[in-house]
Amino acid sequence: MKTAITLAFKELRDYFASPIAYVFISVFLCLSFWLFFSGVFLVGETSLRGFFGWLPLLFIILLPSITMGMWAEEKKSGTIELLLTLPARTGEIIIGKYLATVIFLTLVLLLTLPLVFIMEGLGDLDSGVVMGAYLGTFFLALSYLALGLFISSITKNQIVAFIITVLVLFLFYVIAEPLVTSYVPQALIPVLQFMSFNQHFAALSRGVVDTRDILFFMSAIFLFLYLNAVTLSLRKVA
Repeated sequence: MKTAITLAFKELRDYFASPIAYVFISVFLCLSFWLFFSGVFLVGETSLRGFFGWLPLLFIILLPSITMGMWAEEKKSGTIELLLTLPARTGEIIIGKYLATVIFLTLVLLLTLPLVFIMEGLGDLDSGVVMGAYLGTFFLALSYLALGLFISSITKNQIVAFIITVLVLFLFYVIAEPLVTSYVPQALIPVLQFMSFNQHFAALSRGVVDTRDILFFMSAIFLFLYLNAVTLSLRKVA
């Protein structure tokens, strides 16, 4: 685990050494605050519902920029071979890279807390709903990051990784929407709803903390990290 933590902080240093981290934070916070204030002042609704309602779409567009180069850039520069020959298990390397993205995301979400304080000053705030919404946001983002990391591991170009990740995440977003379910057999609709990240996030964002939703996200995270490990193991064998 020490190796994973060391690698995580190395990745964070490299990330903040580039402009991508600062561009991501700036764009994310600007959009987040705009969505919040548009709901409060333009619609006249003193609620964080609009803010959390747009987050899944924001994550689809922005989070792939965090993961796209994690493995793809290593392949492009040729450093992946050196990385895989280090005296560390493949799992530790994957956890290290994933942990770096999780820490970065946590820092970004912490920067949105002023919205909560603003809301407390504007009116009554249901702390249970807010906590549930942040919990759902956190697990949703962790799932997206794990998926993005896996896709980066199967591509050699970070732009390609970005595009594929956005498309796959969007597919998981709309998979349970009427636009899709109206064209599939009725028996498949519950399956699509279960596979939808947005369906599980929606329940948590209402403050309804169901262990089934938490287990779904944890299972998705494990699955994508496992697939990431399989991909790298096959590369080692090759």
